[in-house]
Amino acid sequence: MNSAPRRSFLATAAAAASAALLAGCDRLSRTEWFPKVLGAAEPVNEAIAKLVARSGLAQEFAEGDRSPTFRSNGTREPDSDQYRAWSANGFADYALAVGGMVEAPRAYSLAELRMLPARTQITRHDCVEGWSAIAKWKGARLAGLLDAVRPRTGARYVVLYCADPMADDGTDLYYESIDLLDAYHPQTILAYDMNDAPLPVANGAPIRLRVERQLGYKHAKYVTGIELVADFAHIAGGKGGYWEDRGYQWWAGI
Repeated sequence: MNSAPRRSFLATAAAAASAALLAGCDRLSRTEWFPKVLGAAEPVNEAIAKLVARSGLAQEFAEGDRSPTFRSNGTREPDSDQYRAWSANGFADYALAVGGMVEAPRAYSLAELRMLPARTQITRHDCVEGWSAIAKWKGARLAGLLDAVRPRTGARYVVLYCADPMADDGTDLYYESIDLLDAYHPQTILAYDMNDAPLPVANGAPIRLRVERQLGYKHAKYVTGIELVADFAHIAGGKGGYWEDRGYQWWAGI
């Protein structure tokens, strides 16, 4: 069999196999064992991603590629007195508390965050809802902040606490987490500027996480605190994020 017919045969076989799998997906999803298999596969997928993808850079774009608008996903403005007070005075009184398993816990004002080693990048935001947009971001490299507070041995994850309450009574604040591999990635920043202007409130002011190798729900907005931890057992639902506690995958790589 020469190369062209071989490619055609393989493509046909792959399409047939995919069709068979899709036809059975609905039935499989109703079994008890198949969701468990999918859940067990996530650590394997994450391990493979660590080996072949996560150290690489996400695609960056040119100025002319920027989208005309960038949607506000999730909360548009946190409904809390503390956040409204910060916003009213241009976040002059805002402070980012950094602690947990670190040698030198401290708090950073927005002005101090702007003095840390920074990175500017034009990247695409991919939302789990199905939309994408390209924007220019500038912010403090999370790696530089972590170097300053000196993580302790045993710290594995960076948990980001946010100002936006997810419940009508003002509780259940949003939170997210990444591991140290992503935290030290050169494109992982705490963004304070978007498209050459201070980050708008609707997009997460005064700072939001940009972790460019993952889907949009990992890009926590309105970040007010950072905690380094060994695991998530003592945090909310124990899954490492607001949506993860509700069934989303913790590793949301793209």
